Amino acid sequence: MPHSTFLLQRCCASIVLATLTGFTSPARAAPETECGTIQLAYYELGALFYRSADGSYTGIDKDVVEELERRTTCRFHTAVESRVRIWSQLSTGALDMSVSGIATPEREKFARFIPYFTTRNYVLLHKDVPPAAHSMEGFLADPSLMVAVVKSFRHGPAYDVWLDKLRAQKRVYEAADFDSVMRLFMARRVHAVLALPITFQPFRMREQMNELTLIKDWSPHDKVVHGLIVSRSRVSLANFELLEKTISAMREDGSLENIFQRHIGAELGKQMRYEERKP
Repeated sequence: MPHSTFLLQRCCASIVLATLTGFTSPARAAPETECGTIQLAYYELGALFYRSADGSYTGIDKDVVEELERRTTCRFHTAVESRVRIWSQLSTGALDMSVSGIATPEREKFARFIPYFTTRNYVLLHKDVPPAAHSMEGFLADPSLMVAVVKSFRHGPAYDVWLDKLRAQKRVYEAADFDSVMRLFMARRVHAVLALPITFQPFRMREQMNELTLIKDWSPHDKVVHGLIVSRSRVSLANFELLEKTISAMREDGSLENIFQRHIGAELGKQMRYEERKP
């Protein structure tokens, strides 16, 4: 056999052997699909969810998003917007994602939701509001009383029906953010506000507020589920499922509850835990 033919046969045999044994390139499982960059908008919600502190932002939502980024190939390009602008951008396909959103049939037309905590609203009342108005029905019956809420927020089935009745009587101030709502309340321009415990908790540290305010639980059976809001038109189903799976893992290993408790303490942190519905 000619020497050149022998070398050619050896070369071909080596290539076949390398292909069969996986040595032509490092043999690894297929890598996770790259998630890419996701445009995410935060909004300021009290001091515990997302709030500027000394020029830097902090809060529950920031920690949740950063943990998602740590566990996945997703990279989040973030900005701070008003809640009204966020919903507008999501509905028109101009934004990928946001946080702490409540699903409604209208919103589910343009977004998917990944639940990660539950809570419910309470009513903060000025102490000098007449006792007859210390209930949902009593407040509604007094035409002189006003309430303030954050524009575009959902507050739970019972409160939303109540607010619609008040809106029909032009008795609802709708502010851009929770701080503005509380300024209206403290300036006595309104008699009541709706608030989550995790947003009004820092205000309770102020002596003046405790002296002037009653906290009423007018809808004790409400359980309002909040979730990540993911655009249907801009975020692929594969990436949505990746984020959903990661949030589920964070729930199961206790990471989500640890984030809650780090910001609001053990008791409220446990109350925020969202339980997945089993099929």
